[in-house]
Amino acid sequence: MDLFSYMSEKNKEKESPLAARMRPATLEEVVGQQHIIGKDKLLYRAIMADKVQSVLFYGPPGTGKTTLAKVIANTTSAAFMQINATSAGKKDMEEVVAKAKENSGMYGQKTILFVDEIHRFHKGQQDYLLPYVEDGTLILIGATTENPYFEVNGALLSRSIIFELKSLSKEDIKTLIHRAVYDEVKGLGAYGGEIDEDAEEFLADTAGGDARAALNAVEIGILTTPKDENGKIRITLEVAQECIQKRAVRYDKNGDNHYDTISAFIKSMRGSDPDAAVYYLAKMLYAGEQVTFIARRIMICASEDVGNADPQAIQVAVAASQAVERVGMPEAQLILSQAAIYVATAPKSNASCNAVFEAMEAVKSTHIETVPNHLKDSHYKGAAKLGHGQGYQYAHDYLNHYVNQQYLPDELVGTTFYRPTQNGYEKQIDAHMKYLKEGTET
Repeated sequence: MDLFSYMSEKNKEKESPLAARMRPATLEEVVGQQHIIGKDKLLYRAIMADKVQSVLFYGPPGTGKTTLAKVIANTTSAAFMQINATSAGKKDMEEVVAKAKENSGMYGQKTILFVDEIHRFHKGQQDYLLPYVEDGTLILIGATTENPYFEVNGALLSRSIIFELKSLSKEDIKTLIHRAVYDEVKGLGAYGGEIDEDAEEFLADTAGGDARAALNAVEIGILTTPKDENGKIRITLEVAQECIQKRAVRYDKNGDNHYDTISAFIKSMRGSDPDAAVYYLAKMLYAGEQVTFIARRIMICASEDVGNADPQAIQVAVAASQAVERVGMPEAQLILSQAAIYVATAPKSNASCNAVFEAMEAVKSTHIETVPNHLKDSHYKGAAKLGHGQGYQYAHDYLNHYVNQQYLPDELVGTTFYRPTQNGYEKQIDAHMKYLKEGTET
């Protein structure tokens, strides 16, 4: 590296965002993720022994994926190269491979390639790396916020160890905030700033496990807050609230959080927990989820999980779906909340749901010759001459508008698909059907 390159790197370090400057250089400085970098854990041992193999770091933003890659870079004797999948093209990858081959052939040195946001690589780009990972030319470290089982091809997955990073705890975030304010080497300690305990507590809570969000807020606070009468820059609760005005809810509409949150929402309604249901509803609305998507899930739950235990539930859900399209946000949240709470608190039955699944299975597995002759249409031309409809008994001509006759095909006589529960309105349905079939009240 020449003098100009060296000075450029130094200036870049000074001008980098606080979150980048605070990045740990050693494992001992890393906060959190003890489930994978604790002293008895595989990754810790591999890094300390300089025996890191291809790995994928998977987790939410701000949890330390790039940090761990940089720690490995500072620890390993291997050459370390980095590219970002959002901007790297074929030429960049070819240059990396060429340099890795040179390192191996001329110096006997391994090469670690860190690919940030590896899920952005399309299949062809991932396939290009595969043979070089396979033959040891490259040791791959990939970082992704997306589930690698969906976003990384199977061949690379099979050659990599996946480490899932967790959201940082509130105490972890507080540790980082304290360092950022008072550390004079990497942090902002030279500014002589202070942070109130309630402000630190607020930022740690509001960051939602994202270290970068907390550190960005601290940096804005220190750099924009005037000194008080004592010459101190003081981060109060009011300042902290201004610096991080909205909690960054982790919710990628195409990723894990989308599926996990909607799953929790549905299961909460199914499990008759209106508080949990409305919480997950609020999380989706806060993150900007489409109200029409949420409304569809409420309608499905009303039919699948409430069913005939409360036939009104599907009407409420459908009405809500129509209403939110006409009203839009922010008022749509009121309508969705009403519908979600109604479905959550309604009596539950999946009997009608099971009935159609069992009937579908019967259709697939049982060969049915024909519809029973007395149920066939007798009105179209020539039908009467064929005897269609003969013997059909019109239910309204009989007591209670019911007559005992065969409706199922011959092959399925005696089969029961719908078995009403004793929950809600289905209890009345069950009693009514027994009354009709047995001729006596039960």
